[in-house]
Amino acid sequence: MSRSRDIEQQTEQLLIPIAERQGVSIYDVEYVKEAGEWYLRAYIDREGGVDIDKCVDVSHELSDALDEKDFIEESYILEVSSPGLGRKLTRDRHFENSLGQEVELNLYKALPDGKSFSGILKSFDADTITIESEGKDRTFERDAVSIVRLAFDCSEI
Repeated sequence: MSRSRDIEQQTEQLLIPIAERQGVSIYDVEYVKEAGEWYLRAYIDREGGVDIDKCVDVSHELSDALDEKDFIEESYILEVSSPGLGRKLTRDRHFENSLGQEVELNLYKALPDGKSFSGILKSFDADTITIESEGKDRTFERDAVSIVRLAFDCSEI
């Protein structure tokens, strides 16, 4: 297991009781390096969404728990937020909860008909993701997919 994945899992374990107390669910936790800085991001959600005050409350509790356990050697920036409308689907539970919804999918390398696709998420497994696009099913290898996000209609915002 990678060091980042280990930190993500330990953080998620710390976050479980905090999320329960705060009445939110954990959408995802990621530990990534961007522009030379480490970021520990916790994405939380609940029915009706989360507001900034809830993110602040969770952030304070999580920060205290992380300081107490002190398992991350390097300095990092902690961010707690909603996963947003166009949330990334990264884990199987995200795909499971999004079956039947419209998604946008990008590939690392373009196929003859493009690099970006959208459609209804039909199925997934450990190796593939299938969407229905323009009336037909399209199956993509998961390791060829750079990102999958929920699509959203800007006119509804």
